[in-house]
Amino acid sequence: MNTTNTAPKDPKRKPPGEEEGSAIDTSKMSAGQRAALELTEAARDTGGRGSFAGRLFLGQFDADAVHPFPEQKPEDCDQGDAFLQRLEQFLRERVDPDEIDRSGEIPSEVIRQLADMGAFGIKIAPRYGGLGLSQTNYCRAAMLLGSYCGNLTALLSAHQSIGVPQPLILFGNEDQKRKFLPRFARGEISAFALTEAGVGSDPARMQTRAEPTPDGKYFILNGEKLWCTNGTKAGVIVVMARTPPKMVKGKPKDQITAFVVEMDTPGVEVTHRCRFMGLRALYNGVVRFTDVRVPRENILLAEGKGLRVALSTLNTGRLTLPAACIGLSKRCLEIVRTWANERVQWGAPIGKHAAVADKIARMAANTFAMEAMTLYTASLVDRDKKADIRLEAAMCKMWGSEAAWEIVDDTMQIRGGRGYETADSLKARQDEPVPVERLFRDCRINTIFEGSSEIMRLFIAREALDPHLKMVAPVLDSRLPAAQRFKAALKAGWFYARWYPKQFLPRLQISSNGAPLHPVLRRHFRYAARTSRRLARALFHSMVLHGPKLERQQILLGRLVDIGTDLFAITATCSRAQALLNPRTQDQKRELLDLVDYFCRAARLRIARNLHGLRHNADRAGYRLAQEVLAGRQAVVEEGIVGRSQTESQPN
Repeated sequence: MNTTNTAPKDPKRKPPGEEEGSAIDTSKMSAGQRAALELTEAARDTGGRGSFAGRLFLGQFDADAVHPFPEQKPEDCDQGDAFLQRLEQFLRERVDPDEIDRSGEIPSEVIRQLADMGAFGIKIAPRYGGLGLSQTNYCRAAMLLGSYCGNLTALLSAHQSIGVPQPLILFGNEDQKRKFLPRFARGEISAFALTEAGVGSDPARMQTRAEPTPDGKYFILNGEKLWCTNGTKAGVIVVMARTPPKMVKGKPKDQITAFVVEMDTPGVEVTHRCRFMGLRALYNGVVRFTDVRVPRENILLAEGKGLRVALSTLNTGRLTLPAACIGLSKRCLEIVRTWANERVQWGAPIGKHAAVADKIARMAANTFAMEAMTLYTASLVDRDKKADIRLEAAMCKMWGSEAAWEIVDDTMQIRGGRGYETADSLKARQDEPVPVERLFRDCRINTIFEGSSEIMRLFIAREALDPHLKMVAPVLDSRLPAAQRFKAALKAGWFYARWYPKQFLPRLQISSNGAPLHPVLRRHFRYAARTSRRLARALFHSMVLHGPKLERQQILLGRLVDIGTDLFAITATCSRAQALLNPRTQDQKRELLDLVDYFCRAARLRIARNLHGLRHNADRAGYRLAQEVLAGRQAVVEEGIVGRSQTESQPN
């Protein structure tokens, strides 16, 4: 449950005394805003080489990056199949997800047997005792788990996606890997500690501190972390903490450092296990550190590089969540398909009624799209461990978690009272114990943790704006000398004089490398290429209209992000469909094309609504109304309730 947002890249030349990575004029910001911006800015990964999703916002539709769809190599698929078969059999025979939900505990024997089959070391290399499976196979395992038990999914995901193994694989030195990775591969559980009571996505407010000892060999860690998933079970965790600032050009530069901390170290204490609406066996807690001695050699990457560790870990780690959402969505579709055929109302199965059929069509299409987006992004990691997947992973997480929530909500609506009733109650009265109520509760957190949907939209918007910010930031930066700003203005003018007209020109050729697209799919590919240029124009026009205040237009930016995400979804879905067409019969091809054509048509309608909403909306009126509500000037809407008691309003 940890998220951190990011901010702008460095211009090539910076004014004297300014922070590294501050591309925005921070002189008019408050001290808190400036600190948060500069800290996250310095942590951004600026070494990316661009991505398909990033280029969409520039009107550059690079079809060759997505088509043909990257297929999993046969040997890699075989390795994944062997593990997944063992895992599926184990889940069916040894795991009762309703009992886990009921008791709030995962049996220790289940955890031990998962460890024995290598489930805690799926991506850890064999030389450290792990299975060494690919990112694609890891996502396939998350799909399988997500379809069956959310609590087990959370346990294994928090351990491997954001816990110690992932940052250790990315940034650990060989000594650290040899020391810790074999332990994780054998089943020792890990966790990630970033969030604090007053710190969500604002690392500048972090209170946990680590001070070096006089001899420099240790750091003394003090502080408290909230919502540390797996924290109550973990043997080793990654902890983000403030370390002493460093002087850069005469100014103190804040430092956040990532430490690997053994939970049996004196001074480490789990003070509370948090309980939630869903995921009732989530081993999530509050962890307190009191004068904890951490060896310097337990620093990951380097002192002051903790946020980079966190952000890079989350980029890849986010893929696990949409993968689990795919499994959940497939399970829901199976439940609904069975029920909508069996349940008869008004003389026909409910699936024959248009209102229900509309939901089923959307569920099927969105599940296929979710899978195409996630498998495509996972393939980028398998192809190149340093691939720039920031935008694709964020889009998969945001779009997938929101689509899955809609799917599970529709599943409950279609199942009606049997959806709202618990599986135990259904079973007690001899009805089929379909656990829709449990799936519903467990799913709700997905749009919140690993980066809430709101934070994901801001993150994607920030990355989409980055090429423009690098170009125009020196022009708008009042801290720079006039001559330097004038030179930057000439450079920006020359760039946009060439770039902007291209956003109106048609692109005749879709792809030169991939196999010819089926006419149905080619039509949607061309739409995506055409609309990416319209998106680029809309983003540019918004920059011109709002200038430096564009960052405050969060709803407008959200619409632009949603347009770009739907374009990515259309393209990945069409590309995967083309890859699946060849070995199929004519009837199967028609069915697949119907599925994808429906998804693309629906996505195009969403895009049209968002494009219209850029100019025709009630955003300002809504913001003013919200401020009135916050100020207590709309009290009429809260009349007639049993409100908050004095006891509730006071913290314990």
